[in-house]
Amino acid sequence: MYDIIIVGAGPSGLTAALYALRANKKVLVLESKSYGGQILNASKVENYPGIKSISGYDYATALFNQVKDLGLEYKLETVLKVTSDRKVYTDENCYEALAVILATGAVNRKLKLLNEDELIGKGISYCASCDGMFYKEKIVGVLGGGNSALEDAMYLSSLASLVYVIHRRSEFRGEPYLVSQLKKKDNVKFLLNKTVEKLNGKDKLESVTLKENETLEDIALDGLFIAVGQEPRNEIFNNVVDLDDKGYIISEDGVHTKTKGIYVAGDARVKVLRQLTTAVSDGSIASTTAIREMALLKELSDGRK
Repeated sequence: MYDIIIVGAGPSGLTAALYALRANKKVLVLESKSYGGQILNASKVENYPGIKSISGYDYATALFNQVKDLGLEYKLETVLKVTSDRKVYTDENCYEALAVILATGAVNRKLKLLNEDELIGKGISYCASCDGMFYKEKIVGVLGGGNSALEDAMYLSSLASLVYVIHRRSEFRGEPYLVSQLKKKDNVKFLLNKTVEKLNGKDKLESVTLKENETLEDIALDGLFIAVGQEPRNEIFNNVVDLDDKGYIISEDGVHTKTKGIYVAGDARVKVLRQLTTAVSDGSIASTTAIREMALLKELSDGRK
């Protein structure tokens, strides 16, 4: 029996573990892939208070090691189900806790175009910091209008010979500062009011077909970096939480779900702003709330035995 099981080892989940371990609680963190979550893909983090600039990998690794030094129990297992009595079933085991914190974050949204999956790693990428070096002195496109797309374009402009920034609208959702910096780059070209309709190439990406109004245009690309947002992966929890129409976990106060003893933190929940700062804030709030309610949760658990 654990005090707290945390599903997800991104910044939110690891921060929740940090607070719980410092409160001398028995904690298990379950993660299907790797610690760090989406922040691993950030080449630079420059909007986190107190840290002028740090790579996403360095930040995630520092946080993981900080929690690990406190005695973190961390297992790479895929969670399959969570029940209302706070049992967590994975592909390998079943665990039980007084409290469960769902910090599963979100995954990169795909375009759902023909050949997209087949071309991943062959011209299609969702991580500029991971794959950018493969496109040195080549022509690439970045699809999206938020900060992630703009940051990817900035990073790639230092590697590629030409970077197209493709956005379906005339204005960006990302920070104006990033837009102004990109406009100063000689090798960055904006393609606005355009959508990607086709990915062309069999063994590797050769070009993309863009659409503006009813006009189609092919542009040659060696690589396309897709940054069109994220989507949650919460379907397996719908027996213990309510989801909105996009699949995010509903919580009236940002931490409690409809099931007592099951909490939510980070990008997995309905929220206005999904940033590193809000992720760690959510993790600390979820953890301290669970700790504060631990006595009541223990009474509930004892009553079910």
